[in-house]
Amino acid sequence: MPISLLSLFCHVDDFCNLALPHLKESQLPDTKPYRNRARSLTESEIITILIAFHLCRFRDFKTFYTCHVQVYWREEFPALVSYQRFIEFIPSVLVLMLHYLSSLKGRCSGISFIDSTKLTLCHNARIHNHKVFKGIGKRGKTSTGWFFGFKLHLVFNDCGEILAFRLSGGQVDDRKPAFELLSRLFGKVFGDKGYISGELCQRLAGCGVELITKLKKGMKPRELPQGDAYLLRRRAIAETIIDQLKNVCQIEHSRHRATSGFLWNLLAALIAYCHLPKKPTLNLWDNTAIQTR
Repeated sequence: MPISLLSLFCHVDDFCNLALPHLKESQLPDTKPYRNRARSLTESEIITILIAFHLCRFRDFKTFYTCHVQVYWREEFPALVSYQRFIEFIPSVLVLMLHYLSSLKGRCSGISFIDSTKLTLCHNARIHNHKVFKGIGKRGKTSTGWFFGFKLHLVFNDCGEILAFRLSGGQVDDRKPAFELLSRLFGKVFGDKGYISGELCQRLAGCGVELITKLKKGMKPRELPQGDAYLLRRRAIAETIIDQLKNVCQIEHSRHRATSGFLWNLLAALIAYCHLPKKPTLNLWDNTAIQTR
């Protein structure tokens, strides 16, 4: 793990101690009586294990829990439960994980990058037989072809930190959630050709955001300042970050048996990325890269 288990747990536990009282106050009262069975694992321990799964590079959570957590982490988690019981605990911490992820967002520096990536749920040949996300997942198309699933829209700063994120159906145009993602930022945002839109640029300009994209074939050439042209060439940092999210933090796989499994896997993977000590960065503030190009 790139971060110690103790440090990860302390960070998660500190947040949970602050957030849990506010979340409980905002919950609607339940009119139906139910059995409030006490759990041996706390919310902090559950979330820590889920995040650690993505930091330890395991590919299968059941193997990670039964062969690693229950074998080597007995002292760290003395009240461990069975694998099936642990899976039953996970849906109760999804809202808390979402708030925790929001607290880990980076700060806008005035230079941001926007991109999206597909989250495939199954192979195209098995779409008609897919039942878990039937009616939820949608067909979409990217530069690599058709897929069935969702789209994850992300905004990063020049230090590789996540500034905003949204999940949408696979058929949603990249420009549709862009205004909501970028309207609270400032400065310049760099994107690919999929974000070309005169209306979107005008709306963002009213919020103090300048959207700069590459041009499609046949479009009239334009002259950009030297610094903007350099940053537009470095927009590939977004693709590098998405590559880390998929191949290191594993935000995508096709073995989900429930919608809650998809959600916790995505949230835990994004949180794990936020905890990585080294992220792709442009090092703009450590040298005079822009001025010398």
